[in-house]
Amino acid sequence: MAKPGRLGVGVIGAGKVGAVLGAALRAAEHAVVGVSAVSEASRERAETLLPGVPVLEVQEIVERAELVLLAVPDDALPGLVDGLAKLGAWQPGQLVAHTSGRFGVGVLHPVRAAGAVPLALHPAMTFTGMSLDLTRLLDCTFGVTADAAMLPIAQALVVEMGAEPVAIAEADRTLYHAALAHGSNHLVTLVAQSSELLRSVGVELPERMLGPLLRATLENALASGESALTGPVARGDVGTVAAHAEALREFDGGGHGDVLAAYLAMARATALRAEGRGLLKPDQLEGLRHALDPQED
Repeated sequence: MAKPGRLGVGVIGAGKVGAVLGAALRAAEHAVVGVSAVSEASRERAETLLPGVPVLEVQEIVERAELVLLAVPDDALPGLVDGLAKLGAWQPGQLVAHTSGRFGVGVLHPVRAAGAVPLALHPAMTFTGMSLDLTRLLDCTFGVTADAAMLPIAQALVVEMGAEPVAIAEADRTLYHAALAHGSNHLVTLVAQSSELLRSVGVELPERMLGPLLRATLENALASGESALTGPVARGDVGTVAAHAEALREFDGGGHGDVLAAYLAMARATALRAEGRGLLKPDQLEGLRHALDPQED
């Protein structure tokens, strides 16, 4: 016998996020009534994570579902929502949740106008699109946005998927998403750049050298914040920073590549934050500024 409050869930977009969240809702005993999958990869993912769930056209999914999960790219979301509204697809009382970090519920205005309930449920994690993601959800938070009266529904759905809901105000969604992208996406770039530099000096397995260092650094930063900051910039070691910048300028062919630009930008930001914490004296900050911008007077 089904638990009370179980919903018929339609998943639009069997990408890495949609298929995994659909599987998580199914594990919570909701019934996934249909999934949309266009590419061969998404069809295979749906078959693996949502076995037995029919692959349907988007409008048919919306017609069948009590909860519609929109797991599509950010830029595709407004057009999809508006297009379905023009077709008269949204139903009064229907729950419509998107997984975009950038948007709150404002993008779902056509849903609200039709009498449906808009929700924004963004998982703050990266996805592989495989079953291991279901376990990782247990250590994940979701940025949740909804009307005050509907916020408990959004929170309950997240809890049922095994994750922790964190309320984000509508006006703060873009900054919230920028924070996550800045930390996560740029971390990948930094690791790639560091690995490239190490390979250039003959380190065959840079991941073995970087792994322990970066894991410890991340754990320390998460546990202790900026008090974990160390290194030549935080110490005001101007000569070392200048040597770094010169070596990277040469590596980048005179400074035309991405590695030097990233190093300089992060070093400047680190210097300002270190100065704000009282770690650097004014003359040290000035010395770092000249080391990082040698062309300035």
